[in-house]
Amino acid sequence: MEANNHPSSSLPSPQTQEDQQTQLPTTTSLPLATISLSVLPSYISLFSSSTSSLKSSSSSPFSSHVKIPSQISSLSLSLFSSPSKPHPKLSTPSKISNSLLLSPSPIIIRRPADPSAGAAARRCSIIWFRADLRLHDHEALSVANADSLSLLPVFLFDPRDFGRSPAGFDRTGPCRARFLVDSVSDLRAGLRRRGSDLVVRVGRPEVVLPELARAAGADAVYAHREVSHDEARAEERVAEAMEAEGVEVKYFWGSTLHHVDDLPFELEHMPTNYGGFREKVKGVSVRNTIETPEEVRGLPSRGDIEPGEIPSLQDLGLNQVPTMSQV
Repeated sequence: MEANNHPSSSLPSPQTQEDQQTQLPTTTSLPLATISLSVLPSYISLFSSSTSSLKSSSSSPFSSHVKIPSQISSLSLSLFSSPSKPHPKLSTPSKISNSLLLSPSPIIIRRPADPSAGAAARRCSIIWFRADLRLHDHEALSVANADSLSLLPVFLFDPRDFGRSPAGFDRTGPCRARFLVDSVSDLRAGLRRRGSDLVVRVGRPEVVLPELARAAGADAVYAHREVSHDEARAEERVAEAMEAEGVEVKYFWGSTLHHVDDLPFELEHMPTNYGGFREKVKGVSVRNTIETPEEVRGLPSRGDIEPGEIPSLQDLGLNQVPTMSQV
């Protein structure tokens, strides 16, 4: 008879369970036999696994369902006939804890621009307006608005800036005071259009700012530096008062065309004439202006701080500026 060339003819004939048991030796111990089946999640996906579903969802890059396994299923069968050393595991344990999968925490996706998602977000900050009564190209406002959950814009009419000087002249004349009052009014209107407001007070900054910081629970003050002797001295007094309150003061520079940090020389080596200065900075580019924020953080709810009234010229001890019809 010819040999059967079918591939199955070379395989041994199947044996029954009874035959296998009768062939097992009875005088020796069985080796460790372990069958392990683990079903573990290989990943947690926030995205749809279907490419077509991603293309059809143009409104959001995320899938409407978040796929997270609810449990780990495992099956293990071990047969022992005698004491033996444990067989080393062939698979690495999952790095996902059972507690996370059994009770998954909610996944919150925040916008990167949201300061509440940052670790250094401030609860409340004060933006101290001085001679920079504008919303555009204002670095202190831009940084404070991004760093803080709430913002307290403040302008102070310092009594030391008004009245008579030792020489008998007005420290602030009526025309300049009128322009200042109008600028403060315009600044307040711009802040209100953007969801905020301007707190106006008459008083010394080193006294009023700590009071407002305590009332609002502020932890930082943002402001631009100025250059005159009196203004620089006011900055020092404010820094000392805020340090006693545990409030950080952050000063910015915005009073010159070229930023002081961009100059190719130290301030001690400043040229004595404009020609020499222009020659040194002709290769230095001017920084781009900072855009006006579309929205400004709202006032803090703590303290119930009233915006206050803008003083008139009479309140500042000055006479009204005559109009053209009165001249």
